[in-house]
Amino acid sequence: MQSRRIAPVLAVSVLATLAPAVASAAPAAPSGPGPQQLTWQRCSADTPAAYECATIKVPLDYRAPGGKKIDVAISRLKAADPTKRRGVLLFNPGGPGGSGHGEPLVWSGMLPQSVKDRYDLIGFDPRGVGKSTPIACGTTPQERQVLRPYKDGTFASDVTWARTFADKCRAKYGADLKHFTSRNTARDMDAIRAALGEKKISYVGVSYGTYLGAVYTQMFPHRSDRIVLDSAVDPSKAWRGVLQAWATGAEPAYDRWTRWTAERHAQYGLGSTPDAVDKTFRDLVAQADRQPIKFGDDVLDGAGVRGGMRAMFFYRAEGARLLVELRKAAAGEPVEVPPPYVVEDNEMSLFETIVCGDTSWPRDPATYRRDAARDAARLPIYGDFASNITPCAFWDDPVEPATKVNNRVGALIVQAEWDSQTPLPQANAMQRAMKGSRLVTVDEGEAHGVYREGVSDCADAVTTAYLTTGKLPAKNVTCAANPAPPTSAQQPEIAERRQGLPLRSG
Repeated sequence: MQSRRIAPVLAVSVLATLAPAVASAAPAAPSGPGPQQLTWQRCSADTPAAYECATIKVPLDYRAPGGKKIDVAISRLKAADPTKRRGVLLFNPGGPGGSGHGEPLVWSGMLPQSVKDRYDLIGFDPRGVGKSTPIACGTTPQERQVLRPYKDGTFASDVTWARTFADKCRAKYGADLKHFTSRNTARDMDAIRAALGEKKISYVGVSYGTYLGAVYTQMFPHRSDRIVLDSAVDPSKAWRGVLQAWATGAEPAYDRWTRWTAERHAQYGLGSTPDAVDKTFRDLVAQADRQPIKFGDDVLDGAGVRGGMRAMFFYRAEGARLLVELRKAAAGEPVEVPPPYVVEDNEMSLFETIVCGDTSWPRDPATYRRDAARDAARLPIYGDFASNITPCAFWDDPVEPATKVNNRVGALIVQAEWDSQTPLPQANAMQRAMKGSRLVTVDEGEAHGVYREGVSDCADAVTTAYLTTGKLPAKNVTCAANPAPPTSAQQPEIAERRQGLPLRSG
């Protein structure tokens, strides 16, 4: 089994030969009632008085604006300098499943003053999350392990698990469930815009938040102002293909990691050549299959080692250190175990609701068996995880076609070259879809979440200039990484805040 203890984050988010067809975007549904009168109040006694909260009501189904309503909780910090105020800056930390209600407080401690002077910082819990009519299907911790290694002997039980997960959600929420989608969340964002009395919104989205931002620009291009997409997904591969990109991205990252680690054999003792490092890793996987490794509270077989190490190969030093600890654990020696990341029912339930409800997935379990067996052979680190069956095989059909992102809205895409959760080819694909965008790539950057995270002062400067002036670079920009960017040990803290579950392993 896979351990969350050794699975650094996104984003728990979030394709195979039978990739879901991505249809042209349907016209935006009616937006429902007109702008609402907001009642702002202090969010809580233990937060600053300037940090205000409110709730709006939005249609569960925008095709029936007079029908059932749900809550969307929003928060704000007003622009620091009213004389320089431009408008509002919305945030989404990722997911799907990540709470964004607290983002104004988080970003107020990160953004330069020039940005805080110009924007009201707006946070919100997307529909189904946290304070916004949350979805919680009643899943157990074991059921919330959604990416599972393919094995002939366990595939039947994986099918049963996937069906049970979907049935639990369907039994609790019925037809309401199909209206918790990225397209409806984008409509909610526009309802927030209207309630705030703004003609346009600016936006910073991370990980899954880049997809949500791209969907918003496709549906509401004339209401999109300054759009920052940080650590981007390929919108044409939502969502099975985004998960499968973890497997394709892991292979070059692994090759890079073995070369780097071999050059530091004196420090880590994992092998003096890339082939020797590779053998050390493969031998440990085989050993764990013979005798599972006790690692903290977890017991890891070979798949657990592979699954937990996948993202670590992108963070070379952290990956080497973790493999040293795993070898020590296999030898029965004391080890340093990373703290666990606990995935809650709301987080995972909403994640599955969005990724299953946004697009169509293969329905025949045999498709997953075939794809997982194939990818286990050609992408041995993680292919079986990425292509194995999920609850989406048993989900109800989407209520509307998936969004085909294809527009010329101006946007800035910011990306680390070695991003474990949304590998660089996905950002390249996002730029092809967002034809008015520019891409800032952090050369040799190892991070998921770049802007104001200490990854690259250069990338921060380009992004801040765009937010404050509205001017995109004349062409794509390549930035150097800072000498000491955040390690993967810091990344879980970043990701817990920024992107919630989805693009996260385990």
